Amino acid sequence: MWSLARRMLRNQEDAEDAVQEIFLDIWKNAERFDPGQASETTFVAMIARRRLIDKIRHTQRRISADSIDDVLAEPSVRDDKVMQTNVEAREAAKALDQLRPEQRQVLQLSIVHGLSHQEIADSTGMPLGTVKTHARRGIIQVREILGLGGSTGAKEVSV
Repeated sequence: MWSLARRMLRNQEDAEDAVQEIFLDIWKNAERFDPGQASETTFVAMIARRRLIDKIRHTQRRISADSIDDVLAEPSVRDDKVMQTNVEAREAAKALDQLRPEQRQVLQLSIVHGLSHQEIADSTGMPLGTVKTHARRGIIQVREILGLGGSTGAKEVSV
């Protein structure tokens, strides 16, 4: 969670606040966890994703009190991050295009639309086990295509 927060948020203080809020949300919502709906990793990732998006929206609305040095240095840093994100997004899209259609559909519904495995099974008519298999094999294949390692498992992929 920490590395994800640091990548998504502008400064360390915001990342620290967000991680603390994420842990509080996990604690408060622990009773809502249903292993039939998603894995623990997915449950935590969805809470983290929502909290980080909320934090980003909040920081975009408030007036920045950055130092003049930060303001002057920020555009080039931001351009580098945007460029890197664009490159990574293109690489990921190319990797997804190399998957079987079923795997691509399951990963898009899961990652882009945030659906659980059960929701994907319900919306596509695929059996739950098949959805899980497509997701796992698709993630492993994308990781291999992108050179991120072999079949270490889908649990390491952040959503």
